[in-house]
Amino acid sequence: MVNGLLEVVLVDAAGFGDTECFLGGIDPYVLIKYKSHERESSVARGEGSKPVWNEKFNFRVQYPDDSGGRDPYKLFFKVMDKDTFSADDLIGQTVIYVEDLLALGVEKGRAEIHPRKYSVVGSNQSFNGGIRVGLIFTPNKVSEDETEEEFGGWRQAFHLHHGDDEEEE
Repeated sequence: MVNGLLEVVLVDAAGFGDTECFLGGIDPYVLIKYKSHERESSVARGEGSKPVWNEKFNFRVQYPDDSGGRDPYKLFFKVMDKDTFSADDLIGQTVIYVEDLLALGVEKGRAEIHPRKYSVVGSNQSFNGGIRVGLIFTPNKVSEDETEEEFGGWRQAFHLHHGDDEEEE
């Protein structure tokens, strides 16, 4: 079994129907779920049906998945409209299957799907726009002793180093 890091790049969206009757448009955000781990994008306030996020989210993954869980290789996206005075509205959802990406990453050392559009389907099963998402899988990026909490938030997959703490002469 190989551990690795799945980086999800949420780029933008287009074609969302307007669920708002008042107050001038929707304020979309996206809930991204892989297994029991969920991330939430920022709310694209005032951007209406063409929001831009350009945000990265990291998920710890294993391949092959022998956890016995349901839908082991599905990445779920739920697009929501943030409401202030009522419950948030569901705009739509989509699923991306990542099994082939993970298998290729294990074989090649890294695998990437450049940002592409995925259709968003509303609760009435009709097309309701699309989101543009890119995916990168890097095996063995996560060491065995790192805890899952370290990947539960906005932690990036890389760190900038400003040199070693050596004394200047």
